Amino acid sequence: MRESILCVGELLIDFFCNEINVDLKEGSIFIKKAGGAPANVCAAVAKLGGKARFLGKVGNDPFGLFLESTLNSIGVCTDLLLKDNHAPTTLAFVSLQEDGQRDFVFNRGADANLTMDEIPLDALSSVNIVHFGSATALLTQPFQQTYKNLMAYAKNHNHYITFDPNYRTDLWGDNVELFKKHVFDCIPYCDFIKVSDEELYVLTNEPTIQKAVLILHSFGVECIAVTLGKDGTFFSLKGQTTIVPSISIQAIDSTGAGDAFVGATLYQLNRLENPKLLTIKDWIDIIQFSNKVGAIACEKIGAIESLPTLEEVLSR
Repeated sequence: MRESILCVGELLIDFFCNEINVDLKEGSIFIKKAGGAPANVCAAVAKLGGKARFLGKVGNDPFGLFLESTLNSIGVCTDLLLKDNHAPTTLAFVSLQEDGQRDFVFNRGADANLTMDEIPLDALSSVNIVHFGSATALLTQPFQQTYKNLMAYAKNHNHYITFDPNYRTDLWGDNVELFKKHVFDCIPYCDFIKVSDEELYVLTNEPTIQKAVLILHSFGVECIAVTLGKDGTFFSLKGQTTIVPSISIQAIDSTGAGDAFVGATLYQLNRLENPKLLTIKDWIDIIQFSNKVGAIACEKIGAIESLPTLEEVLSR
């Protein structure tokens, strides 16, 4: 029986500089946090009471063990978390400046090395939804090809496929066109895509959301959610569109809000017999709940720490 949600991508350590307006050169105090968008999505599903599994690779080192323990502690299944004996766990170092700019250093490690032959594909027999939400997978080989091959495998085996391209300027730099090429290679396999309004513009160069969404629909995807921050979510089902408002909150930290939104959406889809039969009205109800989860996640500091339980969401 297919009942779990599988999230594919990176699991890494974020080291946040804990000093105000200090760049990485001068910083000396750092806080260690579990990071990686797909891991955050897994955590969101698990915190809501859903069944989530993570597929990716970390180093066989203390950081990898810390990350495994962190996911296990919130109920995420890590039986598909692979450990690399030859590469360290991926690390990111971040310092925020007063003007909002980030000083960012990325030390890519084991997550880049996942290959198709390492994945026990028979384990996917219990998976209902496969979520591809990696910010790093499309950067380099071999993970780049593994990511695309696994999408094709999931499509051929009738899994429901969701995708968040997770564009990061810090990672792609001037290679925007290459990023777009890889994303458009992936979109035809997908049933549901989540992008931010900024990502939508990067992908399409179209300033009008309605027209930009039609460009993505032309690649075959039926369901598209465009997150608009405090303004809610623009949603399109085969060209039927609506804007679903969010709830009013006092935002403290928006880190991981998009992942919380995706996790909440997957949690709901996984409870349905066939998500492909949903109407636009059904989707509005789903997006309202997901908007609420994403908003609540902004009320606390940290990605995983800020994720709400189902009881917290229902009480709002």
